[in-house]
Amino acid sequence: MTGALHTGLILLLFVVVCESEPTHAEPDRVGDSHGQYRLVHLTSNRAFQLVNNSVSYSRADSFCRGQFSSLATLDQSDDRDGALELLQHSGLRSPIWVRDPSKAASKSVALTKKYKQFSALNFPKETHEGFARVNISFPTLSSVSVCVRVQWHPEWNEVSTIFSYAAPVFTNEFQLRGQMDVQRRVLLALIIRGKHLPYKASFPNDGAWHHICVTWRRSSGHWAIYVDGDKKDMGLDTDTSKDIHGDGILILGQDQDSFGGNFTEPFCGNITDLNVWNMSLEARHISALTACSPMTQEMIFSWNLNQLSSHPVVKEMRAVLVCPVVHQRTEQQGCRSLQSWSDQPLVVNLTDCADRLPFICRSSRERYLKIKQMSESQSSQPTAFMDQLMKLSNKTQSVLGQQPSELSSLAQVSTLLDVSVQALEDTQQDGLQPTDMVSLIQLLSLAADIPTLLLSDPKNHSQDSIQEFSQDFISVADNIIGEDNALKWQAIKEVVNGPMDVVKSIDQMVTSLSPRLMAETDYLTIHSPNIKLEVQQQRLQEESRGSSFCGPGTEKNANLDCISVPHHKIQELHKNGFCKLTLVSTWYGSLRPLFNLEENISMVPTVTDGSERYLGTVLGSSVISTTVLGDGQPVSMAVRFQLQHRIQNPTGVVYDPVCAFWDFDLTPEAGGWWNTKGCEVVSKQHGYTVCYCNHTTNFALLLQVYEVQRSPENEKALQVLTFIGCGVSLCGLLFTFILFIAVGVPKSDRTTVHKNLIVALGVAELLLMCSNWATASEAACFMVTALLHLFFMASFSWMLVEGLLLWSKVVSVNISEGRRMKLYYIIGWGLPVLIVGVTLAVSVGEYKADDHCWLNVKTDTIWAFVGPVVFILAVNAVVLCRVVMVTVSSAHRRAKMLSPSSASKMQTFDLTWAVTRPVLILLPVLGLTWLCGVLVHLSVIVAYVFIAFNAFQGLYIFLVYAVYNSEVRNAIKRIKEKRKALSFTNCSQPTSFLPSQRAPVTSWGRSPLTPSSAETSETSGPPSSSSTSLVIKNESFRKESFVSFSIKPVQGNQVVQLTGFRPSGC
Repeated sequence: MTGALHTGLILLLFVVVCESEPTHAEPDRVGDSHGQYRLVHLTSNRAFQLVNNSVSYSRADSFCRGQFSSLATLDQSDDRDGALELLQHSGLRSPIWVRDPSKAASKSVALTKKYKQFSALNFPKETHEGFARVNISFPTLSSVSVCVRVQWHPEWNEVSTIFSYAAPVFTNEFQLRGQMDVQRRVLLALIIRGKHLPYKASFPNDGAWHHICVTWRRSSGHWAIYVDGDKKDMGLDTDTSKDIHGDGILILGQDQDSFGGNFTEPFCGNITDLNVWNMSLEARHISALTACSPMTQEMIFSWNLNQLSSHPVVKEMRAVLVCPVVHQRTEQQGCRSLQSWSDQPLVVNLTDCADRLPFICRSSRERYLKIKQMSESQSSQPTAFMDQLMKLSNKTQSVLGQQPSELSSLAQVSTLLDVSVQALEDTQQDGLQPTDMVSLIQLLSLAADIPTLLLSDPKNHSQDSIQEFSQDFISVADNIIGEDNALKWQAIKEVVNGPMDVVKSIDQMVTSLSPRLMAETDYLTIHSPNIKLEVQQQRLQEESRGSSFCGPGTEKNANLDCISVPHHKIQELHKNGFCKLTLVSTWYGSLRPLFNLEENISMVPTVTDGSERYLGTVLGSSVISTTVLGDGQPVSMAVRFQLQHRIQNPTGVVYDPVCAFWDFDLTPEAGGWWNTKGCEVVSKQHGYTVCYCNHTTNFALLLQVYEVQRSPENEKALQVLTFIGCGVSLCGLLFTFILFIAVGVPKSDRTTVHKNLIVALGVAELLLMCSNWATASEAACFMVTALLHLFFMASFSWMLVEGLLLWSKVVSVNISEGRRMKLYYIIGWGLPVLIVGVTLAVSVGEYKADDHCWLNVKTDTIWAFVGPVVFILAVNAVVLCRVVMVTVSSAHRRAKMLSPSSASKMQTFDLTWAVTRPVLILLPVLGLTWLCGVLVHLSVIVAYVFIAFNAFQGLYIFLVYAVYNSEVRNAIKRIKEKRKALSFTNCSQPTSFLPSQRAPVTSWGRSPLTPSSAETSETSGPPSSSSTSLVIKNESFRKESFVSFSIKPVQGNQVVQLTGFRPSGC
């Protein structure tokens, strides 16, 4: 007996495989005690399992997920070939379910509700004579569907006929009746060809409109009643030999005891939107009709008051219906199935998702083999938990022997959960083993789908049994995600995606079960050591309040983990037509230790100024979640939450919190990953952080870990140094520009480029110095950010122009100077304007940082500056290398010309200077000092070097291109000489040496020069016959001032006019 129970339990909780490993040639057939089997086929990297149990699409998908796999797809060649080879060996001929990878998991998220007006008929309570007749001719019907919207009178509790169809040969052909019970539910029943079916389907008599559909098919005898899109009752008609007769009469609001007359059992309330089809609609069609989506296929009658004749007491009215506007569900569009695979191409169609078909589960080969290994280990050496579970399972042998795909009863799953909880309590000291955890995770995954099945049959389950089911579910989940199991999670990571698989099962179970859980109460809480679950429900009104949920608190932690839905968001739900709000909130306190701390969460660092070195990102808080249901449908809703996290560590490690959520669709194969889209930090406090997200899901705080690189003193010193450096740099740039203009430096393309670079860089540094004062005004800060972006971008663009100009000098480029300058202006000013304009147009909402006037480094906006700068620096680095190469080559040639014998022995100093000189001269204008910014995060010393290089860039330009610039110095020298000459000219009076009436007579004399004569000019040699010394005495000069000239004889007459100047102060 024990062995049989053990085998049954393993079949339930594991994928059972044969002892021999499957091969490519022949898949293994795996059987069980119930005659069911699965074929397993392994390829080089995949494992395929054919489950020959026919179930609905949702159950097939759930079962595969419970086996840590997924439904097979046909889009990848490897998957298609593996699945087809398995099918060919199986001999199966029926269609199978396959997954469409292009469609995400079905998420029916109601965004709002739309209002739609209908013409309706009112059947008054005061009289029993009201009816309406459909004036069309009906054919013989082998299948029929009738849908109608009904608003039941809240005080009418008599048996009523919503519609009745009578034929000449038989009056009770097809009829829908209703009656209110003591619980104020309207129970519905069908009459098909005279057979009265039981009152089973129901809807609450709450004064709202309800959509009712009934279907019948003669070929199978299948009938069903749908209320508000959900199948509430169904069955099989034993008499399938006859169709519904044609040429009948369809009456609304009365039962026909005779053909077209003798009305009884009147209806009281309102009716609208009656439609009739000569086909049996599928569930997906009815779901679409409930959401007010039209469907005209094979329609016999479409709601039209012109085709109705009614009794005078029946009045026409306008009905405003509220229809949910939802994303298209997969079930509404149909589910993908492989119909035929023997021929090419494969036949794939959309099938009603409620149909029952076999299916193939696909997983990785490594995962399959790991599960096989764990299964064999559990079979040979049961753990303490499994041993105790076997002992307790004696009373539930029939349940434990079931196939997983046949677990369709709440009682079955409740029994399994209850036995598991008892076994966990009994073996608490021994703890769970990795194989036990895998078993229980599979059980939770299978159990999470059960609530969706029991909703169609609510009367078989009491409120107590449903709450017990939920409590056991949470207890099992709590044991799995306990902190004591952190190392065991690492042991099963090859099989299970992670602890968020358990969270997903809890979310699915509670969301599906919430209508039943809250049927008799508006508040429910389930609390375990590691999980707190709370469900709140309220009727939406004008004064509806906001709602909040908090995790368990302690005396040490006053700041609780809380999540809330803002008041104005709930008011929007009410305005959009929703009547009832349900909030499902969950807190998980033990998930953080379960994530591998050594596994870094990939995320872009938020601190990029170099003050801290990024080490990685880890989960730093509890996980809290909320799901908002509007009238039972998940609703997209913004939430605000606060979570406690680790306080800053004083040992030089800083934690920067980031608001994030678990996105199950981000990497489906891995079970999802953390995402930050739509979430932002509202405030950071000591020990906790407040966040805002525009959707509902599972939230947490991720802590980005940084190693502090700068102390507060260093940070302050760097800020002061930056401000001083920018001020000095600005003065240097201003003086350089003034010198270029004032001293008359010869105009050239080089000086023009220098001037534009000086203007762009000077304005940028001026804006940088003033940016702190602009933070007080959002508009001013945005403007300063845009201007800083523009002028720093222009500065680098002109640095690029400097590089291109140098290249044109080093490498011969045949471009005229005029055309070249036009190109330079386009690059220097046009390109920055284009970059800034496009950036503002694309990301104006994410352009500026939150706390200072600069680009947002947390988004891709920063690349509008970093990208072009990196490109420019790369180009200029190439230019500088080329210039250095040319300079060194020239130095070699010069040394060879001056001293050919020692050319090969060029001195080290000359070579070093040949390399260093162009580097020192070109560094400031090429912007290559900004390359230090890449290394700022490595050390605070690099930060000081970076600021020293770039904050004083303007001063460096002033020294190199003004003070030590030969052109500027020559221009200044020319100005000095010109001023000296002008000064000498302005203070001198010209004196003519020719006779004049206004000038004194100059005495001319010719005499031989003697050494003793003071009037004789000194010569370096004796007097010569070929030379004559002329001494001139001008009385207008100072006394005893003479001018001596040496005159050589020339042929012919020659007149010489001499002019003397009196020096200043004479």
